[in-house]
Amino acid sequence: MDISILVQTFIAVFVLADAVGNIPIVLVLTKGMMPDQRNKVIDKAIIVAIAVLLLFAFAGQVILNYLEISIGSLRVAGGVLLLLIALQMLRGELDQPIIEEGRDVAITPLALPLLAGPGTLTTVMLLMSKSQSPHIAVAVGILGAMFITWLILRLANLIDQWIGAEGGVIVTQLLGFLLAALAVEIGSTGIRELFLS
Repeated sequence: MDISILVQTFIAVFVLADAVGNIPIVLVLTKGMMPDQRNKVIDKAIIVAIAVLLLFAFAGQVILNYLEISIGSLRVAGGVLLLLIALQMLRGELDQPIIEEGRDVAITPLALPLLAGPGTLTTVMLLMSKSQSPHIAVAVGILGAMFITWLILRLANLIDQWIGAEGGVIVTQLLGFLLAALAVEIGSTGIRELFLS
């Protein structure tokens, strides 16, 4: 097993998943849920993110080539998806638990594109092609990074108790604005890749 590739994969996936930065978003998207419900959402999001990352690590380039999808297109789609969520946050439409509205935030947007976004998917595909036999190292790196991410996201319940209801409203509005900016950044990067490269 290539330790260098393992370390690179672990660091890249952990940094790009941005567990600490995503805690407030988890709180907003799971607002109104009991702690055990929130934990189930986090568990599912991590499992889906791991599955997608492993799929893209081993077969991502083949899938994208077959469907004729570029990384730029993935970025634009991810940006639009996050922008829609951000607009709901800014309009105060996330006051009720989203799971009760028949939607599953564990898959979208938590797993995709927040935990396993276009940048992370691209990175694992590149690392997979970096050496002769990186497969085990990349897989272990992904699993390790996602395990630490899972542990950090589980702290969301403690933070939720600490900030209270009024703090939650302030955080929702602030993060809605920041998430909209992030969505535009991801989408504009994709547009540049599609039309200016």
